[in-house]
Amino acid sequence: MAPSATADETAVASDPAILQLRKLLTSETTPLAKRFRALFSLKHLASLSPPTSQTVPAIQAIAAAFSSPSALLKHELAYCLGQSRHDAAVPYLRAVLEDANEDAMCRHEAAEALGALGDVGSLELLRKLKDQTGLPDVITETCAIAVARIEWEHSKRSQEEQSHLKQSDFASIDPAPPLPSDDAISHLPIEDLQRTLLDTKLSLFERYRAMFTLRDLASPPDLPTALPAIEALASGFTDPSALFRHEIAFVFGQLSHPASIPALVTTLRNTNEVGMVRHEAAEALGSLGEEEGVDAILREFVDDEEQVVRESCVVALDMAEYERSGQEEYALMPEVGA
Repeated sequence: MAPSATADETAVASDPAILQLRKLLTSETTPLAKRFRALFSLKHLASLSPPTSQTVPAIQAIAAAFSSPSALLKHELAYCLGQSRHDAAVPYLRAVLEDANEDAMCRHEAAEALGALGDVGSLELLRKLKDQTGLPDVITETCAIAVARIEWEHSKRSQEEQSHLKQSDFASIDPAPPLPSDDAISHLPIEDLQRTLLDTKLSLFERYRAMFTLRDLASPPDLPTALPAIEALASGFTDPSALFRHEIAFVFGQLSHPASIPALVTTLRNTNEVGMVRHEAAEALGSLGEEEGVDAILREFVDDEEQVVRESCVVALDMAEYERSGQEEYALMPEVGA
């Protein structure tokens, strides 16, 4: 269980906006979709750069919801903390990762978040868990990627590559950076990237680098490389690693490209697929809510046997409604902190 927020509890209580969002986020009687909107409002405040007086209270408000029984919500909490770029999130994430009773999907997300924060202080823990026997693959694999990302971020190699990394259209801190190239389109052919993506002899970190390079070659959607990149990414759904397949679905959610719908639908409908992959496919479809037929597909699984899939479809349907509404931000109170 993550540590409770105490140091700045007064700051939390003195900010009505954060207090309201925190109450919504931590309430088990509040509909899950509304809790997600509250979470993304808090994520916005927690990720402001430079930090404000609301940053740490927002991080604490997010962490307070780790007491929820919903693995879907808790994994999203960890993701949002990893995107905060703030060290105040580290103790909460370490606590989740170390909790042997916590859902593997949540522990994986906590490890990935520590990697996103570039937290050198977590390397010992991440290295220990990546080599620990008996842990689910999704945890050990994520710890290995997080170690590689932190080591890369603080290496000479990172400094040398920075000027050769294509500027991404996405603001997310990814588990791995794209591959370096002076001209990503002409010097990194899709076929070569796909071979790297699917080469199980390579480390997951290097394969993730190919994955995020392909993502960036698919955005904006009218790039000549977009459709071939989408097709290359979709081939990753055959990979033996559930973690890898889940990340492919996540990338498709970022891209929101209609060409990804067939692969996402196939993944969601595959009841032999693990829940964390199907859930990510459902949420990716939610980002494509403006496309015809997406709602109907998601409604097929609102009563799925797996809780994480059911809940993801509920949230995805809310996301789809947002996509059609024309709202600027998927948040409960986008004006908070303005």
